[in-house]
Amino acid sequence: MEQFDPSAPPPFKIADIRAAIPAHCWVKNPWRSLSYVLRDILVISSLVAIAVCFHSSSWVWPVYWAAQGTMFWAIFVLGHDCGHGSFSDSTNLNSIVGHILHSLILVPYHGWRISHRTHHQNHGHVENDESWVPLTEKNYKTLDAPTKLLRFKVPFPLFAYPLYLWTRSPGKSGSHFNPYSELFAPNERRYIATSTLCWTLMVANLIYLSTIIGPGLLFKLYGVPYFVFVMWLDFVTYLHHHGHEDKLPWYRGKEWSYLRGGLTTVDRDYGMFNNIHHDIGTHVIHHLFPQIPHYHLIEATMAAKQVLGKYYREPKRSGPIPVHLIDNLVKSIKQDHYVSDVGDVVYYQTDYQMIGKKVE
Repeated sequence: MEQFDPSAPPPFKIADIRAAIPAHCWVKNPWRSLSYVLRDILVISSLVAIAVCFHSSSWVWPVYWAAQGTMFWAIFVLGHDCGHGSFSDSTNLNSIVGHILHSLILVPYHGWRISHRTHHQNHGHVENDESWVPLTEKNYKTLDAPTKLLRFKVPFPLFAYPLYLWTRSPGKSGSHFNPYSELFAPNERRYIATSTLCWTLMVANLIYLSTIIGPGLLFKLYGVPYFVFVMWLDFVTYLHHHGHEDKLPWYRGKEWSYLRGGLTTVDRDYGMFNNIHHDIGTHVIHHLFPQIPHYHLIEATMAAKQVLGKYYREPKRSGPIPVHLIDNLVKSIKQDHYVSDVGDVVYYQTDYQMIGKKVE
């Protein structure tokens, strides 16, 4: 039996996938989108009320931190939908809701929106991709030991997101807060200034709140959940592009195309969290067609699978808690270090010296 080559050009076009997706999957319902915002804000508010009322109970805080950090991640996903324009057809509504949701969790809305757009437009491209982009062997060899430790030793990569917002990934430069960063075109600078101002106002509000309730309680109510949210974000976004059981290709030059790059993304099953974080695990179709609302992604994926065939990798079914994905994460971070400096179709390679293993 001939082995499937995931790097082979697919026998279908992106228009074929689009045609297979039912027409109603493309329809955005702003009221439905807003209902998810209302749901998540009510849950977040209720969790705060419960934590404050029962703060003396020893069991409350660990449960609160896990639950609230997960809800921070959920509203990030809704803000992410605003950035893609899948929240509604109204640019103004998307911008207002996106700024509110992302500023609440210290994300500069437009700065992230624009860099994330770059990620989608260049997914799977060694040099031009933006999110969790692979290091070339040449760049990898320039990293000092502390940087390698932070990048390739769990749990440190799970706290990378705040640093990424300020400095981007190794090998790239710029900041999501600086209107003059190379991430942005001159006509986008006013958007970046607006989002940075909103982020600054949120920081100021947190500082003011700490003078009222005390920095210790604020850290419990907001600080710890924020870091749980960061861990969710890095965990999910990494596994959507890494850690599959089979090695998946990265492209450059004439071998890269929007379709081939998108087909290297991976769907994941997050168990009971699928609905909580708005089905972000249905990632392949989202990457190819980011304008589809999250509440239609499962149906769109089911319809597209008949076209995708073996280019769609069925996610491993999860129990209530997706503990099976921890192994995928740890194994990938331990082994996926760099790609070759040459070649238009490349795969991750391992620095065996760093992991203390001799090459046979």
